Amino acid sequence: MVVNRFDIYIVSLDPARGSEIRKTRPCVVISPDEMNHNINTVIIAPMTSSSKKYPTRKPVEFQGKKGQIVLDQIRTADKARLIKRIGHLKKNTSEKVASTLQEMFEL
Repeated sequence: MVVNRFDIYIVSLDPARGSEIRKTRPCVVISPDEMNHNINTVIIAPMTSSSKKYPTRKPVEFQGKKGQIVLDQIRTADKARLIKRIGHLKKNTSEKVASTLQEMFEL
């Protein structure tokens, strides 16, 4: 399976614990392509239709629905959890996601 950075997949997130986002939902692949093309796991950020004003949540409009990319809930997932590719982030949204990730992990 060829997975690319900023692709959007339907992903099975269960089982989840505590406050983790659960169920099967769209997620954005945020791991770099070097990782995506060579190992069997990817780093993903879930998408949600709910809206909270956190600096780690980036607005997104996808398939006519408004929502957020939840960068405070990133996780590693085996590619077996990826059910179906449903799209790719627009360039301006992917740039905002990359910028926020950089801010989050600055040392």
